[in-house]
Amino acid sequence: MRILLTGRNGQVGWELERTLAPLGEVIATDRSTLDLADADMIRRVVREAKPEIIVNAAAYTAVDKAEAEPELAMRINGFAPGVLAEEAKRLGALLVHYSTDYVFDGEKAAPYVESDAPNPINEYGKSKLAGERAIAASGCMHLVLRTSWVYGARGRNFLLTMLRLARQKPELRVVDDQVGAPTSSSAIAQATAQLLNRGVHGLYHLCASGKVSWCGFARAILARAKIDIPVVAIRSEDYPTPARRPRNSCLDCSRLHAHCGVEIASWEELLSEVNFASL
Repeated sequence: MRILLTGRNGQVGWELERTLAPLGEVIATDRSTLDLADADMIRRVVREAKPEIIVNAAAYTAVDKAEAEPELAMRINGFAPGVLAEEAKRLGALLVHYSTDYVFDGEKAAPYVESDAPNPINEYGKSKLAGERAIAASGCMHLVLRTSWVYGARGRNFLLTMLRLARQKPELRVVDDQVGAPTSSSAIAQATAQLLNRGVHGLYHLCASGKVSWCGFARAILARAKIDIPVVAIRSEDYPTPARRPRNSCLDCSRLHAHCGVEIASWEELLSEVNFASL
């Protein structure tokens, strides 16, 4: 089986290149060999690779920067997945794509289910929703996985940012009125491999169980890293950012468990698996 993977140097892509290797030949690309902002390059690379599965782990992920670059975010997150989907349909291939809790506005009191109406409140969320819709409209075989609060040992993410700042500052001030489920990139990659082995198609929510605020997550990170500085809870209004964030980023993953037999551990358990000595 030939698997074309985009975004090999990203958090999830790096894990996927290793996790998917037992399933077949992984043709892993990065921005230099497959730039999602270039539709012609996408078509050329896919047609040369002739994959049976395309796994799109590349994305425009700079949430705040997207407010100033909405066209570029849309080209990479919205238009490119549609091109990949068209090529997948032409080949009869399966397209695996990752989306986000940011397609929702965060106003719901309970965790979001797959059938809830999206209503993104920032440019990043709008671009990711456009990608989902382009894939669905193409008619290709697809597996779209919405996840949340992704972190890992590489790239730019909350865990690494908190560790860096905690080694520079006497205290941290972290937002406490946004909740979600921090999910490790390794857990996402492992679940993806399980789903591919089981031939799953469709739209599913895929994230850790449980919920925590950013402030609570920061405190858990520093406790695991044995860094003893205060973490002060603040409101979103006290830390203004160019892009608004959903207050509730919790995703209900019960459909994934019931239909596919796949369940990710709690966010606490995933955090306990991190090798802090190497960070």
